[in-house]
Amino acid sequence: MSECLFCRFVSGEITPDVVAETDHSLAFRDINPQAPTHVLVVPKRHVVNAAELAQVAPAELADVLALAGRAALADGHEDYRLVFNTGFEAGQRVFHAHLHVLAGRPLAWPPG
Repeated sequence: MSECLFCRFVSGEITPDVVAETDHSLAFRDINPQAPTHVLVVPKRHVVNAAELAQVAPAELADVLALAGRAALADGHEDYRLVFNTGFEAGQRVFHAHLHVLAGRPLAWPPG
């Protein structure tokens, strides 16, 4: 997976702004934040999207979600939004499952 940006983060080839890490997940700051807190949480296993992760490793999906909550709390937020984009039309640009953690401002509904 040497062409996958997030795999390169996980391997340490490229160093993102890491917020937290577990044995199965990595949380880092988004380079194009859409809120004061915008963290991405990725599974260390390469899968294309969250549905695939749920099928092949449900415990690792749970780890991604738990780490997302820890990342929000570490930035001082009890209120936050979690978003998985699946597919290009939904806004996914890196095809390695990743969860967006957004907080620090009012978040409108429905999202854009």
